[in-house]
Formats: sequence, C-alpha cells, structure tokens
Amino acid sequence: MIISANILTILTFLPLLGALFVLIVPGNDELALNNMRRIALVTTAITFVFSLVMWAMFDPASAEFQFVQDYAWMGDVIGYRMGVDGISILFIVLTAFLMPLCILSAWGSVKNRVREYMIAFLMLETLMIGVFATLDLAMFYVFFEGGLIPMFLIIGIWGGKKRVQASYKFFFYTFAGSVLMLLAMMAMYWYAGTLDIRVLLKTDFPVDMQYWLWLAFFASFAVKLPMWPFHRWLPEAHVEAPTAGSVVLAAILLKMGGYGFLRFSLPMFPDASIYFTNFVYVLSVAAIIITSIIALVQEDIKKLIAYSSVAHMGFVTIGIFVGNVYGVQGAIFQMLSHGIISAALFLSVGVIYDRMHTREISAYGGLVERMPRYAFVFMVFTMANIGLPGTSGFIGEFLILFGIFQINTWVAFGALLGVILSAAYALWLYRRVIFGALEKEALKAILDLDKREIAVMAPLIILTIFFGFYPAPILDATAASVDALVNQYQGVMSMVLPVDAVTN
Repeated sequence: MIISANILTILTFLPLLGALFVLIVPGNDELALNNMRRIALVTTAITFVFSLVMWAMFDPASAEFQFVQDYAWMGDVIGYRMGVDGISILFIVLTAFLMPLCILSAWGSVKNRVREYMIAFLMLETLMIGVFATLDLAMFYVFFEGGLIPMFLIIGIWGGKKRVQASYKFFFYTFAGSVLMLLAMMAMYWYAGTLDIRVLLKTDFPVDMQYWLWLAFFASFAVKLPMWPFHRWLPEAHVEAPTAGSVVLAAILLKMGGYGFLRFSLPMFPDASIYFTNFVYVLSVAAIIITSIIALVQEDIKKLIAYSSVAHMGFVTIGIFVGNVYGVQGAIFQMLSHGIISAALFLSVGVIYDRMHTREISAYGGLVERMPRYAFVFMVFTMANIGLPGTSGFIGEFLILFGIFQINTWVAFGALLGVILSAAYALWLYRRVIFGALEKEALKAILDLDKREIAVMAPLIILTIFFGFYPAPILDATAASVDALVNQYQGVMSMVLPVDAVTN
C-alpha cells in the first residue's frame, strides 16, 4: 500500500539517490570506478523494476489519472502533483528500461570522469521521468527544461571533436523555443487560476487565446520532437554525443515533444489544433520526404540515423493531429517502438565505433565475414526501422497510415512515399556496412559482439519482435485514455468541421 501510494515519487527520485551514492564513493582508482558503475547500474535496474510494478498495478480500463499524489508546496500556485494515465505510463517504463542499457553500454568505453558521467545520467533519468509523471504545469516546465542541463554536459564533455559547438546548439535551440511556452503557462495561470494539469484539461480557453497558446507550446514541442525545419540541431548533436547520449536523445528526449502535443495541444487547445492541422500535415510530410532524401546522401552512420529519426517523428505528428483513435494510438505506439529501435541502432553504431573509432560508412564493408552476430542484430533493427511486418516498427506506421487515409489521402500518399525512401536509405546503409568484400586491412581483425554487448542487444531484439507480433500490452494500456482524448477532441471537431469530415 505504501509503495503504490508513493510509487511515482520512488520512480522519479530513486535515480537521484543513486547519484548521491556515486558522489560519495571514495577514490578514483579502477575499483572505485567499477563501484560507481555498479551503483548506477543497480539503481537504474531497481527503477526499472518499480516501473514494471507500477504497470502491473495500473488499471487500463480507467482513463483517469492514477497513483495520484497532490500536496501543497508553494502556496496555491505550485503543488507537488504526480500521476499517470495511459498516455504517460509507458513512457516512464520505456525510460526506466533504457537507462540500465545505457549504463551497461558505456561500461568500458567511458573512462574519463566516470563519476560525473554516471551522476549526469542518473540526474537525467530523474528529470525525464518527472516530465511524464508530474501533474503540475510549473513542475512540468522545470523537468522539461532541466533535462537540458545534464544532456548539455554529456554532449559537451564526453562528445566528439565538435562537442562544444553541438552542445551549445542543442541547448539554445531547445531553450529558445521553451521561453514562449513559459509565457503561455503564465497566461494560462492568469486565466484559470491554477497550474494543476487536471484542472487545465477541463478549462475552456477562449478560441482567440487558444491560437496564441497553441503556437507558444508548438514552438517548444516542435523543436524538441524535432519537426522540420526546426531539426537542425539534432544531426550535429547525435554525431557528437557519446553512444549512450545518442540513445537517450533519440529514444526519450525527442518523445517529450510528441507527449507534449498529446498532453497539452490537443486536449487543452482543441480549436487551435483543428485550425493548425493542415499546417502540421505540411511540415510532417516535408519532414518525412525531405529528411529521407537527405539521409540517402549521408556518409556518417549516426547522421543518417538522426535524419531517419526526424522522418519517423513526422509520422508521429501526422498520427497525433489526425485526431482519431487509429492515428493517436499509432502515434503513441510509434514513439514507444522508435524509442526501442533508435536506441538499438545507435548502440549498434557504438559497437563498431568502439572498435574502429570512425562512423564513416566508407570505412566499412564486408563485416558479415568477421561479425556474423553483429550482422544479424543490425539486420533486425534495420528491418524494424523500415517498418517490416513482424517488427514493432510496422504496427505504429500501419495504424497511423490507416488513420490518415480516413481523413486526407494526399497526406497518406506523402507518408507512403516516406516509407519507400526509408527502405532505400536503410538498405543502402546495411549493404555498404555489412556486405561486400572485406578489403580493408583494419577490418580483418575486428571482433564480433562480446557477452556484454549481447546482453545489451538481446532485450531490444526480443521487444522489437514481441511487440511486432503482439502489440496488445501497449494498445490495451493506452486505449481508455486515448478514447477519452479522441472523444473530447472530436466533440469539438464536430462543431467546427462538417459532419462528414469527422471520422472515427
């Protein structure tokens, strides 16, 4: 009973407790460094276990917020309000699942400032979970923006040659967009008299006010997601970030933008969301097609995968603003699936980068001869990234396409073109890296996946295939909350658009 009543507090702040233990570990010799790694790994593993316990106790039949904690903090303005529904709970589980893999993947590759590295990741986990768990708008902003600081340090300290430039670009792009969101939050408080998200979700903001609020929130979420053309910071940040940093960036931080659209834009500003739907469609289709074409000409593996992420997030925004059950369910599933697949792809790049210290596609070729296990792993995630049936990447894209075909066939055809282009650049990358003759001398002594790397990759492969054949655990958990959101949104849509334009 005590655990269920406080499980969100435990989940959110347990990594912070682990960071404190890492901080007080004495010494900097190899034994001390390994102890720091073990503390970080155990802390993140326990956090993941608690997230599974929360999922097991969650009632999927209810659309209400669960595990709610509501305590006064700063008068009537800011409160300690926590709770999850079907839209947010699985993002917490995804975050908790990936963090132990991030720690394990960096076990031998990060040898500089190990203490600070582990503390940065543990603090980042607290801030990311807080984004999805909080029910207070001010605390949401603190968690949402607070995550910039540890990620800024992760890129700037442990990144590549241009890490400082990339970290500043990442910080200023995302922070600049969020300043407008802060102003919008202040306006919402002045109008509604509260920052409680549960109350704000039921507040009927004036239509003229909704337009400005929607644009202010869009400025932040579009950069974070990122949508085209606000994506310029992402490829550089991915290229310069360490492997685990790229994993968190692609798998979790990007999803905060999509989560923001679902939590705020659609339910709080439905009239504005309907008004700007075509605008979002244009940017989304442009993201899918343009970034896919750009990915085709990349020579850096990480940069290619980064552009692939922008294209996949284009599917997410289409699904969200379709506003029907198929589209919204598909968008949530796509974000969760992409979190697993993109994490695996960046970890796969990290494997060969640790051996060869280059991400240039031209530096590889014929790896299947020396690394058959790696070739199999990379093939699974490449096929999942394309959206091959039988993998989790297929389910989300299929639901989104099914939803958009009911609303706008032109947008659907644009998205389908992106599916074809994604197959082109993904298979081109796989052929260049894995197949061909093993001619380069440096590759002839390269070693296949070791036990630690297999331990990192195995859970990702299992989940990618499992959810590809059996998506019910995700769809069931989100169903009630998605139905409530869609019914509310379509109720507004039916008053704004002709009846035949509103489709379930």
